[in-house]
Amino acid sequence: MTPDREVAIVAFAQSDHRRRTDDLSEVEMVMPVLHEVRRQTGLKAADIGFTCSGSSDYLAGRAFSFTMALDGVGAWPPISESHVEADGAWALYEAWVKLLTGEADTALVYSYGKSSPGSVRDVLSRQLDPYYLAPLWPDSVALAALQAQALVDAGHTDEPALAAIAARSREDARANPHAQLPGARPQGEYVVRPLRTGDCPPVGDGAAAVVLAVGDRARELCARPAWIRGMDHRIEAHSPGVRDLTDSPSTRLAAERAGVFERPVDTAELHAPFTAQEVVLRRALGLDDSVTVNPSGGALAANPMMAAGLVRLGEAAARIHRGESDRALAHATSGPCLQQNLVAVLEGDPR
Repeated sequence: MTPDREVAIVAFAQSDHRRRTDDLSEVEMVMPVLHEVRRQTGLKAADIGFTCSGSSDYLAGRAFSFTMALDGVGAWPPISESHVEADGAWALYEAWVKLLTGEADTALVYSYGKSSPGSVRDVLSRQLDPYYLAPLWPDSVALAALQAQALVDAGHTDEPALAAIAARSREDARANPHAQLPGARPQGEYVVRPLRTGDCPPVGDGAAAVVLAVGDRARELCARPAWIRGMDHRIEAHSPGVRDLTDSPSTRLAAERAGVFERPVDTAELHAPFTAQEVVLRRALGLDDSVTVNPSGGALAANPMMAAGLVRLGEAAARIHRGESDRALAHATSGPCLQQNLVAVLEGDPR
């Protein structure tokens, strides 16, 4: 391990997130995104030292479906490749460690998901304990509603405050050409109290990719690299029933280990698919109104399964690339009610 190696995100691309992509296979959805990050850096397939992807065979309904996506990468000549059965944010973590060890100087990370073919609310219930919870079929929205009601009961939020989060997020998404739901809209009817339609993420398909590079190589590929100063991920108890749903100690611990609390951040891209989860994350991370939260619109504007977490890292990095941020926090989550959480700190070179 050579921890003195600096690793940065030097390029980011994502698809236009859509409600359905029946006209596209996973390969056809991923290829334009991969071509775009290579175009941004000028790298060819042979220049990439390591490739890592994130997706879910369970979501796709096919075993080893991720091998098909390699057609979009180009596996010949042979490449050093890995895959995580998770959001692409965890694939980025693996690639980051790979570069820190000195085994590669550049890495390509991509992820994708198609939620449109089935009922993602029911599919996600299969994450639950198979003996006690899964047989009851509590879907993802019902569990998020339990968390939201716990926050309301504890006095940490109320329905108007949740509606304001939804409105702000989707209004900010007007500036995001890839967002699925740009622009403020009515909250709609209750899905599961206290959550209305506007408090829930859209179901859609999408893909994202980033390129990582180390040290001087990163500076050659990007005018202002987004340096990964720290990254950590933690997990909480499997059963929501044994956790305090109004808090996220795993997020707080991951943030502490990543160095979030050493200095203030100016931007936070939070993977909060439901409005109430932004309340939990803000409290766990100590974010006040001086921090710009989810300027991209966040997961409330586009929530492609297995890619939304990687998009948060990419969006935070892109703001540093453009000079709109100097020190940003990026967060990704997986599992019911913020069960697993990854936090990264990104910084740009002094201006």
